[in-house]
Amino acid sequence: MQRVLVIEDESVARGLKDSPALGACEIERCAGDACAVRHLRDRAFDVVVTDPARSVREDFALIYEIQAARPGVRVIVLAPAATPGDLIEALRAQVFACFTSPFDIREVAFMVANAMEMTDWRDGIEVTSGLPHWLTLRVSCERVTAERLVQFMREYRSEISDADRVALTTAFREILLNAMEHGAGFSPDKVVEVTAARTARAIVYHVRDPGPGFSRDDLGHAAIANSPGEPLAHMARRAERGMRPGGFGILLAKKVVDELIYNERGNEVLLIKWVS
Repeated sequence: MQRVLVIEDESVARGLKDSPALGACEIERCAGDACAVRHLRDRAFDVVVTDPARSVREDFALIYEIQAARPGVRVIVLAPAATPGDLIEALRAQVFACFTSPFDIREVAFMVANAMEMTDWRDGIEVTSGLPHWLTLRVSCERVTAERLVQFMREYRSEISDADRVALTTAFREILLNAMEHGAGFSPDKVVEVTAARTARAIVYHVRDPGPGFSRDDLGHAAIANSPGEPLAHMARRAERGMRPGGFGILLAKKVVDELIYNERGNEVLLIKWVS
């Protein structure tokens, strides 16, 4: 049976126990860091969830102790808040995911379930430039890794309004999944390069996939090519090609960011969101 260790917080432990996604798991709670390390030395746990009352920075010493006591364990950090610098350090420390208050326990449970699915995950996200205003990553092309990165990016730009953050995260997720699916076939051996830059007036995402790109004349499988009176026409074309349902990514991203720009080949894209 897979096991999850929750440090300190009773409400988090109870919420995870009540989650249908974790019904087959054993959820155990311990009181404090020393107790957690003892538990990990005594028996195997798949995931550790930290105390949401403590800051990300306070958790780093514990994270390294956890990894030393039980190599391979996935750590999900809960915290009151996190700076961009905290999140970059968390990525470098191979934290599986990070949530700041107020968080939805259902989303935490979903991430715990994802963490238990993955065995070879440590090299999934590599930081190649780690500055608060310029973050560049190499990301393995797996759906779970995409969800991990989306959650980090959701927290990374916490200084903007909730509405702007939701819009930006939604657009980023769609473009990232498109890059992984169409540019790399969700192959874990391939990587997508992602840069998140912050200027005085804008947030910019640059995504580059390893694929050959696409032609603007061959977008019949995407919703953006539909005529105004036929919003689902692309679905039939996708079925003909044996593609999964969907195809709304570019259209959705275009509607929620201020600018969406592709390169000539179609394997690089800029997302630009103007912010005050």
